[in-house]
Amino acid sequence: MKSSTVSQLKKELGQYSTDELIAFCLRLAKFKKENKELLTYLLFEADDENAYIEGVKREMIIQFETINNKNYYWMRKSIRKILKEVKKYIRYSQKKETEVELLLAFCLQLHTLSPSIRRDKTLQNLLDRQLAMVRKTINALHEDLQFDFNQQLEALTK
Repeated sequence: MKSSTVSQLKKELGQYSTDELIAFCLRLAKFKKENKELLTYLLFEADDENAYIEGVKREMIIQFETINNKNYYWMRKSIRKILKEVKKYIRYSQKKETEVELLLAFCLQLHTLSPSIRRDKTLQNLLDRQLAMVRKTINALHEDLQFDFNQQLEALTK
């Protein structure tokens, strides 16, 4: 089955009543965990972005504490999994400020990880790519926010 485009879906959804749209949303939420998580974000957490960011940071810290750091192979697998989760939460929000805050928190956790990621080229490259992404996103923000986030970024890269 071929998927329709977003504009086709939007046009078609405009023809349905509110009750039918609610039924569609609930049916979507039943099929995939990500759909349910996105709907939860939109309904309950989008109003208070700061609380959402803090919740994701707490979850990230817990995940970093449970990393298997016996060797770099297992560390890489765990860190990629954490980054995948963080990126998913960033996609839910779609706000540049949230993206910068969460990626900075991820980079800080990665930077302070023990044993040091400096001895593993793959992890060092992962950190460098995320820092480059943060720099790029910071440049798209308002000047005041750029200044604040650039200070955090400089503290992290020293």
